[in-house]
Amino acid sequence: MREIWFALATILPLAAPPALAQTAAAPPAAAPVSAPGDPLAVTADDRILGKAEAPITIVEYGSLTCPHCAAFADEVLPKLQQKWLDSGKARLVFRAFPRDEADLHAFTVALCAPSDRFFPFIDALFGTQQQWALSSNLKAALGHIALLGGMNTTTFDTCFDDKSVQDRLLAGRLVAAQQLGVDSTPTFFINGKKYTGAPTVEGIESVLSKMTGS
Repeated sequence: MREIWFALATILPLAAPPALAQTAAAPPAAAPVSAPGDPLAVTADDRILGKAEAPITIVEYGSLTCPHCAAFADEVLPKLQQKWLDSGKARLVFRAFPRDEADLHAFTVALCAPSDRFFPFIDALFGTQQQWALSSNLKAALGHIALLGGMNTTTFDTCFDDKSVQDRLLAGRLVAAQQLGVDSTPTFFINGKKYTGAPTVEGIESVLSKMTGS
């Protein structure tokens, strides 16, 4: 795992997070069909918010230590969820793009939560980002959050250092970087097209509305 991590650090230095004041990009013309080997194809390992049959798929590559990602989760996602995800018009696939060791461990623990508790756990991590991400004792800080979320100590200890999960997360990060050009967080793809506008309700809704004609 560490060999992969060091290779990533050497090959792909992280760019600064995108500013929140960009101009919205032109919307994709149509929903593409996933080709074999498509890195954006939804898999059984993905964590999805919304209905499986939704015609629009939003893939977010995010970081749990990224302030912009936390702002999106707190300020933007609830409004999109109410109008687009809960209604079945779109679904959100949240994928890890870990930026550092704290991020990697946090994602590893989050993936130990039952699938129906994954997004509430992610919300809790974003909501307490400053406490655990900057803690001098990362394991204790994450363990406290996991305990409050109903995860027992034995499960947490096993998950915190699960190298197989960490290797998978780092491999996914490498694919996103090399094949999709992801170099900052959050990065979004809407029906296979990279979204380059501001990660705001208005910006993303402008794309979704044009795709649905609403």
